[in-house]
Amino acid sequence: MNTSRNDSMHLAAFALAGPVSGCHGGWRHPAADTNLLSAGYYTRLGQLLEQGRFDMLFLADILAIPRRYGNSIDSQVRLGALGALRLDPMIVLSIVAAATRHLGLASTISTSYFDPYPIARALASLDHLSAGRAAWNIVTSFQQAEAANFGLTEQLDRNERYERAEEFLEVTCKLWDSWDDDALKLDTQTPLFADPAKIRSINHQGKWFSVQGPLNVSRPPQGRPVFIQAGASGRGRDFAARWADVIFVTHSSLESAQAFYKEMKERAVQHGRDPDSLKILPGIVPIVAETEAMALAQEDILKGLTDPEAGLSTLSYHLDIDLSAFPQDEVLPDMDVPGVQGHYQEVAELTRKRGLGLRALGHHYGIGPLRDFVGDADKVTETMRTWHAARACDGFMIQVPYLPGGLENFVRLVVPRLQDQNLFRREYDGTTLRDHLGLARPERS
Repeated sequence: MNTSRNDSMHLAAFALAGPVSGCHGGWRHPAADTNLLSAGYYTRLGQLLEQGRFDMLFLADILAIPRRYGNSIDSQVRLGALGALRLDPMIVLSIVAAATRHLGLASTISTSYFDPYPIARALASLDHLSAGRAAWNIVTSFQQAEAANFGLTEQLDRNERYERAEEFLEVTCKLWDSWDDDALKLDTQTPLFADPAKIRSINHQGKWFSVQGPLNVSRPPQGRPVFIQAGASGRGRDFAARWADVIFVTHSSLESAQAFYKEMKERAVQHGRDPDSLKILPGIVPIVAETEAMALAQEDILKGLTDPEAGLSTLSYHLDIDLSAFPQDEVLPDMDVPGVQGHYQEVAELTRKRGLGLRALGHHYGIGPLRDFVGDADKVTETMRTWHAARACDGFMIQVPYLPGGLENFVRLVVPRLQDQNLFRREYDGTTLRDHLGLARPERS
């Protein structure tokens, strides 16, 4: 395997258009902005990330208020957990696009409930209006609460979900390629708005979709949006190795991150790809302050604000297992979870290492992954450098514990140190998200 890579670190920010980002108690922090329904909240977030030269803002999404824990939405809405409130990320990102010039804009969109044509159209529109900064976090939904909002009584099994997702991406890519790059002429004299010879139907007929095309939006500036994926099952990893430009993952140790990194780069090679074209960004929750003592004090505040039930409710959603049915003081049992394999592997590893009972695990899960990134700026920077040098990642997905203060501290304290060590850009080198990530623009197929 080709092991060369560009040693510049990538930084993305994981956030929600709602109350939770890196910590389930973060919205309660005295310095947190709870004005979650205002445009200004999100434009300020985008501008702060651009000030820190981040690659992108990534907005996660779900399509229901989870009710997996105790068959009730109570814990979610009462405690402001994962799915208590979510604005539509595409609308939020459109607002952020207008307030920024360089920041990448990533939206989660499910392949389980939508059709390829409107998704291809929406993402092409965002890519044009942002001058090439759109990204798509591709998810295959699995929760019955979501299915019930789309008139479905049963979910597809994991293999069928990925089978549908494969065809979904094939169709969207065909639609983006239904226009030649130079099809739009805008010739007012001839007149020739667009050349019909350079636009064609796709006439796709498959198991899941029948789509004539062409798309009614010209080919996006990036050719297609950047693809993000987080699948951790065997099928999910193969899907990501084929399609993803960026993988978002969580780990409970450096060693598991290294093993995942090596495996996914090798899988990319098996799909005929340059391994450096697949960027792996583990999620971390940095808590950084001017001194170690101040950072630990902030961590203590967040621990005190995080209810274990909020973490267990979210973990139940992620695993698709009702954890309220298990003894709360006993460890998580070995099980085959129907939900997100990556989250189960993370918490199972943590349980084995520390012997945490479910209630303690819920508290830990609610605070956020990887407590290694807590301290003064030098410590957090050094830990990030160590992970990057050890080939555990190509950068990080920063899950800020509370906004905006947690992000302001990271941008003010950590980013300059990364820049001083030549680990992170001082200025944007290009204009598109593909430029930021060092990814080639796909040729039209």
